[in-house]
Amino acid sequence: MAANPLAPIPERDFDYWSAAHLLRRAGFGGTPEVVQTLHAAGLDGAVDRLVEFTPTVDDGDRFDADIMRPRSTEENQVLAKARDRGDEATVERYRQDRQQRQRRDRTQLREIRRWWLERMIKTTQPLEEKMTLFWHGHFATGYRTVEDSWHLMMQNRLFRAHALDDFATLTRSIIRDPAMLQYLDGDQNRKGRPNENLARELMELFVLGEGNGYTEADIREGARALTGFTYVDDAFEFKKERHDAGRKLILGRRGAFNGDDFVEILLAKPETSIFLCEKLYRFFVDDRPGSPDAEGRKVVEGMAKTLRRSKYRLAPVLGQLFRSRHFHAPERRASIVKSPIQLVVQSIRELGTPIRDDRVLLEATDLMGQNLLQPPSVKGWDGGRSWINTATLFVRQNTLVYQLTGRSPGLDAERDGEAPEPFASERLVEHLSNDGPPDPDLVVDYLLRFTLGTTPHPDRRSTVRSFLRDVGDRIDRDRITAMLALITAMPEYQLA
Repeated sequence: MAANPLAPIPERDFDYWSAAHLLRRAGFGGTPEVVQTLHAAGLDGAVDRLVEFTPTVDDGDRFDADIMRPRSTEENQVLAKARDRGDEATVERYRQDRQQRQRRDRTQLREIRRWWLERMIKTTQPLEEKMTLFWHGHFATGYRTVEDSWHLMMQNRLFRAHALDDFATLTRSIIRDPAMLQYLDGDQNRKGRPNENLARELMELFVLGEGNGYTEADIREGARALTGFTYVDDAFEFKKERHDAGRKLILGRRGAFNGDDFVEILLAKPETSIFLCEKLYRFFVDDRPGSPDAEGRKVVEGMAKTLRRSKYRLAPVLGQLFRSRHFHAPERRASIVKSPIQLVVQSIRELGTPIRDDRVLLEATDLMGQNLLQPPSVKGWDGGRSWINTATLFVRQNTLVYQLTGRSPGLDAERDGEAPEPFASERLVEHLSNDGPPDPDLVVDYLLRFTLGTTPHPDRRSTVRSFLRDVGDRIDRDRITAMLALITAMPEYQLA
């Protein structure tokens, strides 16, 4: 009988490179020192450190919740009277106030993006931020439609609070989320005039999965169940007078369903657990074309069983996955294309580069195709090979040069008269030497495997070894940085 691919790997097989692989996938990588600490904890200890965490309390209250507040009753009365009497000066004053608020809100959006990027770089609970990023791409919501940065901040907090909580609670929360209600017109959904957008995406993209046994009639009935769900300013509100309390027929079940009932009906379908676990699999294990393969399908099915047994809690599912033979198999290394955010954050956390200008880094991730808080559509980002083309590859390479050196001809990254912070690259190989300088062959082998995440092709080793030989075989800061510039330009570096 073939071994269960979800069975844990033997403790003896959890080596330094397995710990590095785990840290990249369940987070954003770590320096050699961090990897060694995780390895020393053993398989169970390492997985528990990543998966078993208490959601953090953020400092997001520093942002202004009231920039895009609705006008008060008094303000609306003043504006209405001004329009009635043709008081153009007052009307213009209100219009300019609105425009100023919109400009301030766009500025705050940029600050929230910078705040989140910094959290991902500095967090001590990397899986918390990795899952927040996952949910942002899953329940995709964009600023250009929402036009309220605080609502996106609230949604970001929601994803973090339920990062590994049960999917049912998160889904019930998302149908009450002001950003989502605005994004998918849920606030316009009312008895007699149902808006189907939110119900459709719950079935197609968020919970059940496209084509998984529902009909247009099910979508229409689901929309009726969601009538009356709206928000006022920053808070969810259920307006009973807008709710269609009549009986509905959804996926073969009949009753006077409301929004929570609709969610429960979707969660009761076995296709839901398969759909979510396949998405988790592609995010954490393998996003190559044709994935999951036959063994991967068995893994997804096993994850789905665990998800149902755990009442849709994610922590047991990911704990099982991160211990498994399948996850740690050599063929699952370097099998995911790094998203732009993963590329930037991992290079800082893993190589230990200085945190360069975060505005430049966020501009670069946007040029690479991933603009935080503005996914391209309700489908989120396609990921995988869609991240890579000739234009984005050029930006990726320039961004890595910028992170290594503080300078890049392809980015608006240089500050007049200010030297960039140096990168202490020698720290990456300090553990390879005892008294004297480390052996050049050992340094080349280590840097290649550490940065590429798998055993490098001999040609790659030959390239880096020849370079080091040409510059005198000395191991110092400048030469290590130059070797890293060579390695990060390799196609394999785009893989995690």
